[in-house]
Amino acid sequence: MSRKPKQFDDDDGRVIVDMDVDGIRWHDKRVRKEQRELRKAARGDQMTRSEARRYNSYALLAALTIGLVFSITWVLFVLFCIYVWFR
Repeated sequence: MSRKPKQFDDDDGRVIVDMDVDGIRWHDKRVRKEQRELRKAARGDQMTRSEARRYNSYALLAALTIGLVFSITWVLFVLFCIYVWFR
């Protein structure tokens, strides 16, 4: 008993949705190879050590500034509560 493919009257053979999606085992290997080459080309834009150190120091400085602003705001709120609000 052989399986016969079903024949539909409205099937014209066109592809409605492309099922070639990343992560599926039948994914086109050519696409993966092209993506790998693009990632290798993007690695050339890496920062030098001095640029990375400067970037990290500016990020740390920004975080400390934000922490300082929150701390000063908290201290001012406590002082306001002690000397103005609760009197």
